[in-house]
Amino acid sequence: MAAAAAAVRCAEELVEREMSGRDASHDAAHALRVRDLALSLAAEQGVSSPDRLLIVELAALLHDIGDYKYTKDNVEDMSIVKRFLEEVGLEEGQREEIVAIITGMGFKNEVSNKLNAEPTLEFAIVQDADRLDAIGAIGVARCFTYGGSKNSALHDPNVLPRDNLSKEKYMSKEEKQTSINHFHEKLFKLKDMMKTEAGKKRAEKRHKFMENFVAEFYEEWSGRA
Repeated sequence: MAAAAAAVRCAEELVEREMSGRDASHDAAHALRVRDLALSLAAEQGVSSPDRLLIVELAALLHDIGDYKYTKDNVEDMSIVKRFLEEVGLEEGQREEIVAIITGMGFKNEVSNKLNAEPTLEFAIVQDADRLDAIGAIGVARCFTYGGSKNSALHDPNVLPRDNLSKEKYMSKEEKQTSINHFHEKLFKLKDMMKTEAGKKRAEKRHKFMENFVAEFYEEWSGRA
């Protein structure tokens, strides 16, 4: 237990160090919220084994350190995470499981409706936690924070949301997009992509908040409200 607690503390320090300077949509606070959500979902799903909870907690904390959106070449970079997991002395099986969760949990990997295998409960918990933080009030705030960091327009009626996105198109930094389109291209889809019963239940309220927000946004944009 002492070793696990030390690993978690080191992970928190790594997150603070590596994610400092990012915009607030994908900063250390996001990673800490996802960790808290993941542990809460795990409790609701009946996960109580310390070994299983350690996998959930570390995967949640470390999931965005190598995020492709913040790398120079637009490619996910797992080198820092892999090195960290070795340094804190995790067993090979634990390291592989955490890396598999992180590399497989992104929306980009599911955007074409292709899953390589049935996800583990730990995978589902961490992915649902990350997706919960992408919707609701915090999701709205994060969406416009990220868009602002990229100088994206709030809305442009001439730029329509993209349908049938491929992984490559979703990851592209070249196409002009608006913040409001992100709700249609991703955020409104997440409720129905939740994998745990606890995640599905929590997503309902957050999804409804976003629907109301976007409806009000269009009313105000058009001058009707």
